[in-house]
Amino acid sequence: MKNNTLNSLKKPVDAVLAAVICALMVALVVCVVWQVYSRYVIAKPSTLTDEIARFLLIWLALLGASYVVGQQKHLTVDIFAAGLSGSRKDMVNISINLMILVFCAGVILFGGILLVRNVMSSYQVAPALRIPMGYIYFVLPLSGFIMSCYSLLFIADDILSIKSHKLSE
Repeated sequence: MKNNTLNSLKKPVDAVLAAVICALMVALVVCVVWQVYSRYVIAKPSTLTDEIARFLLIWLALLGASYVVGQQKHLTVDIFAAGLSGSRKDMVNISINLMILVFCAGVILFGGILLVRNVMSSYQVAPALRIPMGYIYFVLPLSGFIMSCYSLLFIADDILSIKSHKLSE
């Protein structure tokens, strides 16, 4: 990020998100190793670890996607922006982040909220863990919110960058 104030807002979120992702990854590895051990060594497979691993993978993928958006390492076609510099490049970045914001806020955040609300009202529970599925699906609006916040930060950063380009002209 070009603006230090905005970067100071982003850094703690990055750190917390990275720590949570690392913890989820460790838990997933432990869970899968236990599943393999209990199945092949003890010959009594654990019924919980399969479901826990599945849910951890869902959380890991969505929070990992949030982290990637925050690092601006997501997939992009940069053929248009590659030859640009200054305000024009910032305008392209604003357009890209606006599209990400519309998708994340509309589909992941609000769609996720609707999904969690519907699942919680239907009292659907996970078969093995017997916890409400709404807790599992909560990662959708959470990751949508994080991605939307990152997109807003990047849009603000590019707007400030455009203003600084105009002042220096």
